[in-house]
Amino acid sequence: MTDDTWSPPHILLAVDLVILTLRETHLHVLLVERGIEPYRGCAALPGGFLHNDREGLLAAAHRELDEEADLDATQLHLEQLGTYGDANRDPRGRVVSVTYLAIAPRLPEPTAGTDAARAAWRPVDAIVSGELPLAFDHDVIIADGIERARSKLEHTPLATAFCEPVFTISDLQQVYEAVWGVDLDPRNFYRKVQKVPNFLLPVDAERRVTKGRPARLFTAGPATTLHPPIPRPDHTASRQGE
Repeated sequence: MTDDTWSPPHILLAVDLVILTLRETHLHVLLVERGIEPYRGCAALPGGFLHNDREGLLAAAHRELDEEADLDATQLHLEQLGTYGDANRDPRGRVVSVTYLAIAPRLPEPTAGTDAARAAWRPVDAIVSGELPLAFDHDVIIADGIERARSKLEHTPLATAFCEPVFTISDLQQVYEAVWGVDLDPRNFYRKVQKVPNFLLPVDAERRVTKGRPARLFTAGPATTLHPPIPRPDHTASRQGE
């Protein structure tokens, strides 16, 4: 093949967003109901194609989150989760998606717009179990996002962001259980978090509980990484049915 007969392949570039939060002690992901084909009426991640050859990937991610769910992405820490480009992932042709992840507490209710008929927070359990089918390969993308979130709890103090400014070890444990999808032994968990320097700082106060001794209160410490990390239990410790 000579240079004058070669032409570049036709590949479309898109962005998708995995936005995770805790709602009522359960991990949720932001989904929209597609208002256009393909997969019209199906649940999907917010996202879409780049507008033109001058729009950057992160700018496209911000725009799509605003257009499809009315959420301000500039208030979130978006990090690249991965690139998805299997040949048959989109019936419209060869589409490569660069996916962004954000994990944040206390996010507002979304409002659908543009080509999304509806936007809502949906529990990840319904997706992992297959109860809620998704468009394209978005179940695979969400699974990768969940795994990234679970890993972050092992190595960073992210879980404290989902607690009130002053919290108990039990409050923190509920965050770990919700994201990891496991039940944790309170005594082992207490011992592990107390071993991590600068993870938690004690507050000179206690919270009254209905039974037993008052619970000690803590606030987030200055640590940005956890040394030693807090390892996840293996799958045998997972909650039944998850």
